[in-house]
Amino acid sequence: MPVNATDNIFSMILDSGFIVQMVLLLLIFFSLFSWTIIFVKIRRFRQAKRLNEEFEDLFWETQNLGQLYTHAKRMNDAPMAGVFLAGYNELRRLQDSVKNRDAAPPDSRVWIKSLERSLNKGIQEEITSIEYALPFLATVGNSAPFIGLFGTVWGIMSSFHSIGLAGSASLATVAPGISEALVATAVGLSAAIPAVIAFNSFMSILSRIDTALQGFAGDFINTVERKLLPSKAPREGN
Repeated sequence: MPVNATDNIFSMILDSGFIVQMVLLLLIFFSLFSWTIIFVKIRRFRQAKRLNEEFEDLFWETQNLGQLYTHAKRMNDAPMAGVFLAGYNELRRLQDSVKNRDAAPPDSRVWIKSLERSLNKGIQEEITSIEYALPFLATVGNSAPFIGLFGTVWGIMSSFHSIGLAGSASLATVAPGISEALVATAVGLSAAIPAVIAFNSFMSILSRIDTALQGFAGDFINTVERKLLPSKAPREGN
């Protein structure tokens, strides 16, 4: 029975009109591309979670930020490492700017504000990188049902046109054309439903990653403050 049903579906697709077939091909492409994105993103999110945990452990275990910088450069796929690199590079730029002039070092609050801007920029870059291609899932979820509906409407219009030319309106005449047209709606829904579910799930995971990166940025700022402020204490006391 399932084999016959499958054969009937394929025969309906082959017997449908050119426009309906083009709609079905577009929806099949959307579905295949969506599933490719889904599997790639599942792997990417798992990798990001694992590497973030590894880098966070290194961050708390390593006392020297310079050594941590070396580790971070090797962990290109860890979003947290990318945020650290953005903050550390800005920290070195600030330190170099002090070394290259005779003026007194700037107030620590100026350093912290500059570091916060760099860290926020690093977070945005990492989030943008991770969410790449996710909007396509949203596009498929929103548009695929309507594209399928267009194919269905077009197929029904063609069926009724053929009925009018034949001058017969019996159920046996109407049913095949309408059933062929309804396949487009079914294919559209089959492409849209997984895309919507995956998109919502991935956005939830992405929100948690963003929260983790924001927390790490705060930890980085706190670490820098502990390392910078004590060195300025004697100068401020003079």
